[in-house]
Amino acid sequence: MRRLTLFAFVLTLVVVVLGAYTRLTDAGLGCPDWPGCYGFNYVPSSAQEHDVAALRFPDKPVEFIKARNEMVHRYAAGTLGITILLMALWSLRTANRRYRVLTWGLLALVCGQATLGMLTVTLNLLPFVVMGHLLGGFTLLALLFWLLMRTGNRQAVYRGSEVGGCLLLGLMALLLQIALGGWTAANYAAMACVELPVCQGDWLNQWQWSAFHPHGVPAESYQYGVLSAAERITIHVTHRLWAVVTALILFALAWRLWRQPLLRRWGVLLALGVMLQLTLGVANVVLHLPLPVAVAHNAGAALLLLTLTGVAERVWYAREGVWLEARYFPHVGA
Repeated sequence: MRRLTLFAFVLTLVVVVLGAYTRLTDAGLGCPDWPGCYGFNYVPSSAQEHDVAALRFPDKPVEFIKARNEMVHRYAAGTLGITILLMALWSLRTANRRYRVLTWGLLALVCGQATLGMLTVTLNLLPFVVMGHLLGGFTLLALLFWLLMRTGNRQAVYRGSEVGGCLLLGLMALLLQIALGGWTAANYAAMACVELPVCQGDWLNQWQWSAFHPHGVPAESYQYGVLSAAERITIHVTHRLWAVVTALILFALAWRLWRQPLLRRWGVLLALGVMLQLTLGVANVVLHLPLPVAVAHNAGAALLLLTLTGVAERVWYAREGVWLEARYFPHVGA
């Protein structure tokens, strides 16, 4: 059970990184249909296959590299779906009710992710769908990490409640920041600001709340973005400003974790992760969004979420232990 969960977790991390790579190489529409590619179950490569693809999609010629990136992502995601299905079926043989509930919930989430993947193509990269697909991938990754920790060896855990409120605040701030990052990428606003620390001079007077409309500007295709320059600046600046707020909250949480001996390593990991993520964000602007740095920035967000998930599981498990002790061993507390 644990090995299967570990394989699913690692594969999900790969799928998340591949999704970022696909998006950043503008390969989201590398295959204009779904789940195949130009009507094939693989990337058409021969001249004859290209002719067939041209007949099927005359307005969308085959770009082999983009189609390959898209199909590799789909193959990995399909393998992940099969793996989680096996986990759900295997859970029927176990007596662990929580494991069954979690695995079948994961299967439902994967089905939702597949639907969003289809809509990403059929709706031509509608930003709201693209952002939802990204958030679904991060949610799946965090839940699998939670499940992986739950199936691991139990050790002494934190017993207090000092970090609970700050942890919840940190999770909410980070999730909003990830959503803003997804919205920035979906609307091609990553390079709307190429200066630090300001953005294109007087950005405040260019502020446009319409930049956050869930459906955006009606268009046949949303590839390369359809919003105005002012709207993209608004999105980019919001992502920057909230990154500062999120970093301050997470640094405060890291300090509180450092003060707890059994959670100290999580605090160190969180602080290092925040500093790395801020560095990658600055590098994206200064170096004009190089592909390796941009992919690493996406992976860094995933690692921060995993760190907070790990802390949350430790605190949750500790509180479960306190509740069980109070119920079955009330004399211990006395």
